[in-house]
Amino acid sequence: MMRRLVTSQGAGAPAEFDDWLLWPVLGLLMFGLVMVYSASIATAEGSKFTGNQSAYFLVRHAVFVVVGLIAAVVVFQIPLRVWQQMAPWLFVVGFVLLLAVLLPHVGRSVNGAQRWLPLGPVNLQPSELMKLFAVLYAADYTTRKLADMASFRRGFAPLAVVMLLVGGLLLREPDFGAFVVIVCIAMGILFLGGINARLFSALVVVLLAGFVVLIWISPYRRERIFGFMDPWQDAYGKGYQLSHALIAFGRGEWFGVGLGASVEKLFYLPEAHTDFLLAVIAEELGFFGVLTVIALFALIVQRASVIGRQALQLDRVYAGLVAQGIGIWIGVQAFINMGVNMGLLPTKGLTLPLMSFGGSGILANCVALAILLRVDYENRQLMRGITV
Repeated sequence: MMRRLVTSQGAGAPAEFDDWLLWPVLGLLMFGLVMVYSASIATAEGSKFTGNQSAYFLVRHAVFVVVGLIAAVVVFQIPLRVWQQMAPWLFVVGFVLLLAVLLPHVGRSVNGAQRWLPLGPVNLQPSELMKLFAVLYAADYTTRKLADMASFRRGFAPLAVVMLLVGGLLLREPDFGAFVVIVCIAMGILFLGGINARLFSALVVVLLAGFVVLIWISPYRRERIFGFMDPWQDAYGKGYQLSHALIAFGRGEWFGVGLGASVEKLFYLPEAHTDFLLAVIAEELGFFGVLTVIALFALIVQRASVIGRQALQLDRVYAGLVAQGIGIWIGVQAFINMGVNMGLLPTKGLTLPLMSFGGSGILANCVALAILLRVDYENRQLMRGITV
């Protein structure tokens, strides 16, 4: 069994890390670095804000990746029991940051959304950190409430109230995409923690109805839905982003037009280096480039699930729920971003994890995956009989 759970290193010594997790993560980070440069070069050269420097976004993204990797190395040293102790306090910090974003003259507004806190040369997006804090807090809450998971009042209701408060702040920004991801994280961890099946099914129905109401009462969300259903009806208005993303996919065909040769990134496709990075990948590297990205994300989610199950088998409930919660987060956000790029889902402001330009997202992703590697490391230590 040990042979299946660890890989070999050197002369048959068991590895300290899951190579099938570590290398896909590093691969996506490096691939993202290349594609962010390719997708942003025209925008950077044509903008006075960047000083017309073609490598402006590349340099900033490289700095974000380096900072994220350094943070990951530091975070990996912290035992899971410490994260469990800090989880409620981190959640409170995240809540306060979400409140601060909405304060006049404190939060920064871009394209009508107030989601950022200016910190000198960089902007902090609290919703990205809140995804991580939601994983840690929901796992801690579920671990403490395992005996009450069958009860709506004692098991589900307290966490639901807290998440609704967070959701209210996110919808005020507005950041509907982050709200959906955090709801999926909380519900997924509750499900894995053993919440009553009938209660869970009823809650899913209520949540779906709630999403429909939130979309219906918001004019700009309704417009996005109508634009998604037929982007060509108003290709220069509501369907502009999606129509150009679909053109990029169509031009890429099987093997793409070549790295750097995208036409859509030349001021046609908005947010090419952030929300629509996958469309540029599709145009330049084709079907096989997109398939490679999907396969790497699928491998990360699969390894998170396996590591979580191993932790649960070792009676490490909190660690197991954190690992699987991180897998849910990365999987759901990647699925939504890819679905938006391919025209399978309405347009949402969610980046592609580990790849899209953005400091807060890269930092949160690197820290989360370092915690996942720590769960795996502690599993291996315990299987060797070493106390962690």
